[in-house]
Amino acid sequence: MKSKFTKESLADYKGIDIGCGEGKQEHFFGIDYTKYKGVDLVWNVEKTPWPLPSESFHMALASHLVEHIDPHGGVFLRFMDEVWRILKYGGEFMIATPYAGSHGYWQDPTHCNPCNETTWTYFDPLDPSGLYRFYRPRPWKIKHSLWRSYGNMEIILEKRRIDPSYEK
Repeated sequence: MKSKFTKESLADYKGIDIGCGEGKQEHFFGIDYTKYKGVDLVWNVEKTPWPLPSESFHMALASHLVEHIDPHGGVFLRFMDEVWRILKYGGEFMIATPYAGSHGYWQDPTHCNPCNETTWTYFDPLDPSGLYRFYRPRPWKIKHSLWRSYGNMEIILEKRRIDPSYEK
């Protein structure tokens, strides 16, 4: 797929604000399903690949988005792999989402992907749980996990390099 976006044209952005809506972070590239003011790319992020070059950003933000990503048929796994693809190695993915089972999660009829503190261990090949082996997505490191079962959670993931040892 030929894209009008290049690494050079994206170099001045601090990062990408995924599902930015009307509140895109200043100096970030914004991607959203709806053409709000300030959105740089109108795109359904469940559809991969995105028309963006690999390893373009140092940082990705997703504030109150992942709970809307379809978990069925591997859609959420492909979404996570796509964020991994567009980040540079060592890049960070910052996520804010309602905690699975909280009032904030259940109040919105469009929430379909409940996440808790264990969800992210499926993406970290060095997490002692061993849950990474179930799906083997692109590898992340859990750098930060803050959550309240009655509120929100904040997660920071760091893009790891692919290593054959993760397959063992």
